[in-house]
Amino acid sequence: MEMLQIVRADGEYDSKLEPNLRDEDLRKMYRQMLTVRRFNERMLLLQRQGRIGFFIESTGEEACQIGSAIPLTRSDWVYEGYRDPGMCLARGVPLKALVDQLMANADDPNKGRQMGVHWGYKDWNMVSLSSPVACRLSQAVGTAYAAKIKKDNIVCLTSFGDGATSQGEFHSAMNFAGVFKVPVIFFCENNQYAISLPVRRQTASENIAVKAEAYGFEGVLVDGNDVLAVYKATKAAVDKARSGGGPTLIEAVTYRLGGHSSSDDPTKYRHSDELELWKTRDPIKRFRVYLMKKGLLTEQEDRKVQDEVETELVTTIKESEKVPRPAVSSMFTDVYAEMPWHIREEADELTRERSQQ
Repeated sequence: MEMLQIVRADGEYDSKLEPNLRDEDLRKMYRQMLTVRRFNERMLLLQRQGRIGFFIESTGEEACQIGSAIPLTRSDWVYEGYRDPGMCLARGVPLKALVDQLMANADDPNKGRQMGVHWGYKDWNMVSLSSPVACRLSQAVGTAYAAKIKKDNIVCLTSFGDGATSQGEFHSAMNFAGVFKVPVIFFCENNQYAISLPVRRQTASENIAVKAEAYGFEGVLVDGNDVLAVYKATKAAVDKARSGGGPTLIEAVTYRLGGHSSSDDPTKYRHSDELELWKTRDPIKRFRVYLMKKGLLTEQEDRKVQDEVETELVTTIKESEKVPRPAVSSMFTDVYAEMPWHIREEADELTRERSQQ
């Protein structure tokens, strides 16, 4: 299976394969990718300083997140992974909402109830995560099937890592999607490791994309560090799904430059030479060179964008840290549509006890 690549690691590109994007769209994609990179760096620092409890970084996977989210419309549904803050940003979720979620403060839409990096934003059709690996695949297929029955003109995209393809739920979701031809895109971010298990130990097949053939639909292999290739492949899959053409499995070949999470030490299971090799394929560096070759970015403009992104992050963090924790009473809200008597009694009892302290 041939891998789709438009921009090479050195920034050279195939003009015949370039997608039809406006100059301002390309600049926006670069800024969003840069924001994700700086967000990862800052949040990991906050975790090390004890200012947030837990973090899962996605350094090196920025092209996957931005390139896959942009082709979607606001009415489409996304079952994103915990390594996909960029998908949230690309769909319009404010940066502060991401920081609030990690700080579990009163402005967090989830009221601090979700584990850190388990994004979920109802206003942007970003479905809250569940921690078990691969479970959101069948959820996305179910939503897509419901949309088909209701004749809603929407598609669903679910993102997951290569490790999820070793779970039974991956195969169940793929089989159902193929049989019922539902409008869903399976977006696999193959970052080479399921925590410490390399992808070569997970499957004997040529790649992950080829697995779609067994379920009767198309599999696409794409350079996951090339944001234009990711965009082009996802746009084609979205258009096909929306027009009734059924599902697509996209395998975006990328690399996790950091650890699995803030609790992981990747030096225990991978060699430094491998890491250095993948650094030469950095998605942001190659897209920066591409934009400069196209005359869409200068060194001065790049420094300005980087300064603006940094300032926005620092300002947002300061704002979020000023927000208090969720009120204790919030534990009783949003549990039922209408609060039942026994929950009301517990809430009233807590209120009385706190007033006596």
